[in-house]
Amino acid sequence: MIKHCRTTVSALPTHAAGHPDTFQRARHVCVTDGNPMSNPRAGPPELAIETVALTRVFGELVAVDHLGLTVRAGYIFGLLGPNGAGKSTAIKMLTTLLPPTSGSARVAGFDIVTQASQVRRHIGYVPQSLSADGQLTGYENLLLSARLYDIPRRERRERIDEALAFMGLEDVSRALVRTYSGGMVRRLELALGLLHRPAVLFLDEPTIGLDPIARRAVWERLKQSRQNVAMAVLITTHDMEEADELCDELAIMHRGSIAAQGTPSSLKQQVGPAATLDDVFIHLAGSTLDEGGSYRDTRRTRRTATRLGG
Repeated sequence: MIKHCRTTVSALPTHAAGHPDTFQRARHVCVTDGNPMSNPRAGPPELAIETVALTRVFGELVAVDHLGLTVRAGYIFGLLGPNGAGKSTAIKMLTTLLPPTSGSARVAGFDIVTQASQVRRHIGYVPQSLSADGQLTGYENLLLSARLYDIPRRERRERIDEALAFMGLEDVSRALVRTYSGGMVRRLELALGLLHRPAVLFLDEPTIGLDPIARRAVWERLKQSRQNVAMAVLITTHDMEEADELCDELAIMHRGSIAAQGTPSSLKQQVGPAATLDDVFIHLAGSTLDEGGSYRDTRRTRRTATRLGG
C-alpha cells in the first residue's frame, strides 16, 4: 500500500485490489480501448447504459424505484433531480458501488451484478468530492494512475502528455496540485478519468463551485472529448444552464423514478413554447417544500440511508 497517497491508493480497481471499498473511493475506474470516431452519432446508436426496473430500498425508504433509463453511446446524458431524488443511489448502483435490491442494469454491455468486474474495467468515475492528490504534481497524479491501471510503460508518457495538453495543463504539470485553482483541479480530474479511455464516464456535479469561465472551460473539454472518443457521459447536475448547454438527452428524477426523459428542446416544448429547463424542472419535480419534506424528514432519511449502506 502507498501510505502517502490517500486518494490515489483508493484508485485501485476492485478486480485488482480485491475489496469493494477500494473501488468505492476510486477517483476513476478503468479502461476500454475507445476507438476514435469523427462523429459519435454516425450509424445506429448503441446503448451504453440500460436499466430495467432498477430498484434500491433502504429499510422502508425506496431510494430508487423501478428505474428505467437508457443512455446511448456517444451521448452526453444529464441526470437531473432535487436532493433526495435518487440520483446518487442510481449512480452507485451503475458503478457497482451498491448492489440493487431488484431489477437489472447493463453498463458498457455488462451486467452490473454478474459482470461487475467487467463494468469497472470499462467505466470512468469522477466524484463530486476532491479526488486528485494535492501532495503530488499533476504529472505524478497521472503517472500513478497510469501505473495502477497497467497502461503499458511505452505508452504512459505519450498518453499523459496528450491528456495534459488536451486539458490545458502543460504549464502547471510539475506544480503541486494543492497550488491549482478549482478549475485546474477539475480539468486534471477529467484527465485522470479519461486517461484509460472509458466507454462510459460518470461525472457527479462536474462544475460545482467553479466560476463561469472555469465552468465553460470544463464544458468545452467535455464536448471535445465526446467528439474524439466513442464514449457516453452521464452527468448529474443541478445547473439548468449546464444541462441545456451540454446534454444531448436528459432525465429528470423525482422520488426515485424518471419523471421525464428526452432532449432539452423536447422537454421544454412539453411545458410551453417559451419554457426554460427551470420551468421543466419545477413542472415535473414540484416545489422544494413539496418534494423535499421537512428538516426532520430529511435528517431521518439521511440517517436511514447511512445506517443501511446508502
